Amino acid sequence: MLTNKRGSLIGAVLAVSIGILVIHVNFVIFQGLYDAIIRDMSDYRFGDVYVIDEEDFIEKSDLALVNWFERIPYVEAAAPRLSSSASINATKYGQKTEEFQIPVVGVDPFRDTRVSTIHETIYDGQYVFSRNSLVVGSTVAQDLGGVEVGDSLKLKIVDRWGQDQLKRFIVTGITNTPGGQGLDTSVIIHIDTLRDMLDRKGDTGSLLVKLNDPTKAVEVKNFFLASFPNDDFKAETIDESAEDALRGFRSGIAMINMIGYFGMMSSAFAIVTILMMLVTSKTREIGVMRAIGAKRKDILIIFLLQGVIIGAIGAGVGTALGLSYTIYAKETKMQWEGSLALEVSYQWQKTVQTALMAFALAIVASIYPSYRATKLQPIEAMRTV
Repeated sequence: MLTNKRGSLIGAVLAVSIGILVIHVNFVIFQGLYDAIIRDMSDYRFGDVYVIDEEDFIEKSDLALVNWFERIPYVEAAAPRLSSSASINATKYGQKTEEFQIPVVGVDPFRDTRVSTIHETIYDGQYVFSRNSLVVGSTVAQDLGGVEVGDSLKLKIVDRWGQDQLKRFIVTGITNTPGGQGLDTSVIIHIDTLRDMLDRKGDTGSLLVKLNDPTKAVEVKNFFLASFPNDDFKAETIDESAEDALRGFRSGIAMINMIGYFGMMSSAFAIVTILMMLVTSKTREIGVMRAIGAKRKDILIIFLLQGVIIGAIGAGVGTALGLSYTIYAKETKMQWEGSLALEVSYQWQKTVQTALMAFALAIVASIYPSYRATKLQPIEAMRTV
């Protein structure tokens, strides 16, 4: 009885498998994109722990803070940064172009390369290496009429006293990041140059801390704040730093996952339909079994067993297909043209949970058809052709 109508059984198995596969694909793409954004924001902008002064600039020596952090076993490196904005003008092919309110990031060229990978995003030229060198984000370079390495740019920055400070720089590199998560809309200069222009001798805007064990971020953050209780420091982990940018994205992931689970429920309805067809097609066999002494519970067990088989095979095949897709996405660092490379991870708890849910739904979906099969009377069933 169970091996007849193999096409219908295969259809039911495929319904379960496809439901699981859809959930895996959704998770790989959207959770992978979410994790990729966190990865890039950590690598480019915040580090694993991000330190600022709640009121103003950090006036404590950045060298002292860096040395303090680097004495902690979990800390790989720390580096200061300073931010401002500037008006920039460039002359290209005799045509002058000016842009206003362009973010300016001051970096320590030697320490910054230890806490950030922004230097690896330079696709033309090299990173900041001297006080008059400047790295241009790809978006800024385009807005300024196609600035190239070797061109000269003039920056105008308003210092702490409200005075305009002008300085000419040589473009030594252009940065571009997939998805624009880096500093594509900014320019990068030496931190000491920016301090001079702002008249902020020794001040720091923020401190990026890179850990060799990112899971210790909360511990390092709390230890730092407890060690400097009288200062106005604010320290955040990458999840806290990126909260505003990712809050809406998390809601989108939850909605997509919900759609996937609704798809799995649709698979359960497909199983009900298929099993009802199987019950109808096996009416005569059911009548014969009842006539030779089979009880209702025997018929119920047979069709429930059919649901168990469909659920087990479907969950196994679907999970195998889902894991294959996950492995492919992880090994190939899946990305689309100009987009982020997905940060794919194996979520074994979610994988098992999805498989068990699909298995349970297949069994639940088989209950009603099994019950209908037990209601058939032997004489009426055997009359059916």
